[in-house]
Amino acid sequence: MRKILLLSLVLASPLALAGPQCTTAERSQWQDQKAFQDQLKAQGYQISKFKVTDGNCYEIYGFDKDQRKVEIYHDPVTGKAVKTEIKG
Repeated sequence: MRKILLLSLVLASPLALAGPQCTTAERSQWQDQKAFQDQLKAQGYQISKFKVTDGNCYEIYGFDKDQRKVEIYHDPVTGKAVKTEIKG
């Protein structure tokens, strides 16, 4: 019984850490990464790290216009925030 419980925890743990699924659109429909980052910077964001996730999101780590530490997942087609975490 313990082995089954342990196995289910091990298999489920990567799912708990996974970010959202942002789009299923082909990459040819996505916004240009640099242009997208430039738009965010124009809105007052400071981007420390930018990456494309396994869930097809543009993910940023940085600070918003109010200097709060943020982690935001964006739909790369529409640019809309799918998930936002404010760290402080």
